Amino acid sequence: MRIYVEGISYNVEAEGKADGAPVILLHGFTGDHTTWHYLRKALEKSFYVISIDLLGHGQTDAPMDPKRYEMDQAAKDIIYIMNELRIPKAHLLGYSMGGRLALGIAVMYPERLNSLMLESTSPGLKTESEKLARIRNDETLAKRILGEGIINFVDFWENIPLFQTQKRLPDHIKNEIRTQRLQNTPIGLANSLIGFSTGKQPSLWGELSSMSIPVLIMYGELDQKFCTIAKEMNELVPGAELVKFQHAGHAIHVEVPEKFVTIVMEFLYELEHIS
Repeated sequence: MRIYVEGISYNVEAEGKADGAPVILLHGFTGDHTTWHYLRKALEKSFYVISIDLLGHGQTDAPMDPKRYEMDQAAKDIIYIMNELRIPKAHLLGYSMGGRLALGIAVMYPERLNSLMLESTSPGLKTESEKLARIRNDETLAKRILGEGIINFVDFWENIPLFQTQKRLPDHIKNEIRTQRLQNTPIGLANSLIGFSTGKQPSLWGELSSMSIPVLIMYGELDQKFCTIAKEMNELVPGAELVKFQHAGHAIHVEVPEKFVTIVMEFLYELEHIS
């Protein structure tokens, strides 16, 4: 369905039990709602599942102003979509970039969430020097996308160290991921990098200790950077559940989908008292 937020057309997929507890899924950079197809099929049996193409991705609009992509605006958009769907509270799951947005929503609108599930994500950068370096890097990458086009960028992106573990996936899965990435537009990805850069977003490290909802933190054992971040987050979030996925890198839901579904379902079933 299409939901218009301040003139921006969002693509929103709502499936499953209309009277089930709502679960909102937020994809990562270069992704879209289709990345969740395996999880969605499992969740639909018991939950009302909402997967959203984020700004500049998939079938959602790609505004020309990078500031429209910033965290406070993006979080406000998700709340608007919840209101349009008449969802007062939801379970929220975010992967990587979508996880950063999910964390932002949890900090800004805690009363709208029943739980938070984070896959391979970060609360942001701690120092100004780290932020400035990341902003410069993301702006350089954005210029590359606009200058070289989507095909050349995807060729580059799928070969960065973060995604090396995906080389082991079956060819048909790798082809599906590549085809989906190529559906994005250069301006959408470039502006997402600029406006929603980890360097631009506020650091949320200081907010973690005040979180009062159930939080599930997931990381792949082969993703060294996010192993460290996940463990640090777990020490700060009261009562958080930390899960390590063996034989997985950054995109756990793609690399070990069965195990990922099991962990997410168990977490939700326990909260909703579903047997």
